[in-house]
Amino acid sequence: MAPPSGHLFLLMGALGVLAFDGFTGAQKNSTLIFTKENTIRNCSCSADIRDCDYSLANLMCSCKTVLPLAVQHTSYRDRLTIWFTDTSALGLLLNFTLVPDLKLSLCGTNTLPTEYLAICGLKRLRVSTEAKHSSPEQSLLIHDGGECQSREKPVGSHQGGPTCTYISFVDMALFNRESSLKSYSIENFASVASNFPDFSYFKTVPILSNKSYVVTFIY
Repeated sequence: MAPPSGHLFLLMGALGVLAFDGFTGAQKNSTLIFTKENTIRNCSCSADIRDCDYSLANLMCSCKTVLPLAVQHTSYRDRLTIWFTDTSALGLLLNFTLVPDLKLSLCGTNTLPTEYLAICGLKRLRVSTEAKHSSPEQSLLIHDGGECQSREKPVGSHQGGPTCTYISFVDMALFNRESSLKSYSIENFASVASNFPDFSYFKTVPILSNKSYVVTFIY
């Protein structure tokens, strides 16, 4: 039988590179944070973990306990999943933090208040309420964020740090309902604070008035 041609060797090599890239991509870690009984656990997971399976997360992921006072605003370039039973720690973890891909899973049956999370640069939100409702996971694409990641940074401490230009407000009361996720956006106005005077966030966080903002409400 004739030996393989040079073209065949090139094809086999290309397929090998694609297979390797697929394997390494599958190994890419995601961040899981869960709050339970006044503790916060921050985990790096190489595989998806079934919602609210704390034992499996501790077994399969690399987790560490984080003290609430040590939580600092950071940015998440990849997928972030948060399991929670109430809203007490969510603002601390998420308000004015850059999170392009977020999943929120309610791991209890508590009725949640009408409180808003303010999230920078959110492109996709997924919510799961399996512990409370037997509804399937819902997903909402907010925007494609073509230029968002290059412009967007987390809002710093209240010292005039960088600001959000894409802001999503998530109404936590949506977890009390079985209806579909909804959203609406308001674009191209310079001063968010003057248009939403009742939002206390803008009284403490620096917002520059010489920028245009895209504000999305999710409910």
